[in-house]
Amino acid sequence: MVGLQEGVITENATVTCNHGYVYGRNGRKMACHCGGGVRNLNSGIAHSCNTYFATAYRKTIEKYDDASYAMDVWSSHIKSFGLGNYLGYDLTIGKKGNIPDGAYYDKWYPDFKWQATMTAAIANRGFYYTPHIIKSNEKKKIDTAYTTKRNTTIDKRHFEPVIEGLFDVYNKGTASFLQVPDIEICGKTGTAENFTKIDGVRTQLTDHSIFIAFAPKDNPKIAIAVLVENGYFGARFAGRIASLMIEKYIKGDITRTDLEKWVMEHTLEHEYDKPFSGKPFKINANSRMMFVKDYEKQKKKNQNTQNDLE
Repeated sequence: MVGLQEGVITENATVTCNHGYVYGRNGRKMACHCGGGVRNLNSGIAHSCNTYFATAYRKTIEKYDDASYAMDVWSSHIKSFGLGNYLGYDLTIGKKGNIPDGAYYDKWYPDFKWQATMTAAIANRGFYYTPHIIKSNEKKKIDTAYTTKRNTTIDKRHFEPVIEGLFDVYNKGTASFLQVPDIEICGKTGTAENFTKIDGVRTQLTDHSIFIAFAPKDNPKIAIAVLVENGYFGARFAGRIASLMIEKYIKGDITRTDLEKWVMEHTLEHEYDKPFSGKPFKINANSRMMFVKDYEKQKKKNQNTQNDLE
């Protein structure tokens, strides 16, 4: 949307993806798993093309002669979605967001805490409200801090093509198997790299699974963001959970019992055990899924082995 607002991309302009985006003086490559080929705005969103998004970002920065000023422009647009600062909601926990500007060009650590608010801004075609925790549905006057409409810097006309792309994530893209009958859901899959230190050595673990969504497409009633640690790609765990929560909220019941069964029968405990195992381990596509029953069986076997050794 920033690229559309800044006039550096159009809805139909295309980018060719060769399974990754090469950047920097040393030719570093950011991998892309969209399948490659020609992408426009719609297909770039639907198939989660890293190359398309990286190109749109680069064009925004290259629009201006001064890269630092360009970063400030980009940062200002992003912050207008409620990202990059304290939201002012009524939870006592939380940290300030971190959106880079010109002065922070070389240091960017992504934060996913504000994703639901950003998703609501997209669903509303350009505005959001500061989140507020309601303990009961008694008719009490709500502080104006939570009822004041907060507008983004993006023109309303730029939201529709992006929303069509988010809708096609469910129709024909990375979340096509997560469709819910009679609900038009818009969503976006995502992953975040995951590192920890093991014996002082920075070690990569299985990626976090991320998914944002809102529904219905028109006259939306719910916006949601799900982050599942070590869940790998976005549609695997986070997407399933988001679809189930949306259906439960809107319908009051679950018809996608297959998704519910899958979530209830699988576990990530074996992923959380890896940094403490003292053994080599595999991650992401090379790491196998585990059923809860199999994990419990393996856990019991390991405990019996430990008891025998003692």
